[in-house]
Amino acid sequence: MTAVAIGFITFIIGAICGYFANRFFSASANTEKDLVEKVTQSEQALSQYKQDVASHLEQSADLLEQMNSTCQKAMQQMTESTQLLKEATPVEATTMPFFSAETQQQLAETAAKRRTKRQQDEEDKVYHPPLDYSDSPSGLFADQKQSVTNSEPE
Repeated sequence: MTAVAIGFITFIIGAICGYFANRFFSASANTEKDLVEKVTQSEQALSQYKQDVASHLEQSADLLEQMNSTCQKAMQQMTESTQLLKEATPVEATTMPFFSAETQQQLAETAAKRRTKRQQDEEDKVYHPPLDYSDSPSGLFADQKQSVTNSEPE
């Protein structure tokens, strides 16, 4: 019975050691699997980011090219407009009035009316002090002793 007991005890000890060895080795295997999965995800995210950056740079280059062509068109239009303005004869520019004849006539009439109104205003001006001023000085602000009128008699 001693051999059977020793075999049974050895079996139990071996089972316990096997259980802990399995836990230890499978935990490291799980950790390794997790790490490999994380590395794979990171590589996929990096490749996606590179693709996003590349498409962004491509779109930016297209927009800059479009801006450049628009700017060149605007410069060409400005050059053409400048050339048209230079071709205009200076004689026409000096003889062309700023206002139309009707507007110039109205401005002249308005200026004449203003002159007559100014002359009337100067004639109507009366150089009198305002009505709230008294006619003769009261001496209130002079350095003289004033009598008090609203005090009670002593």
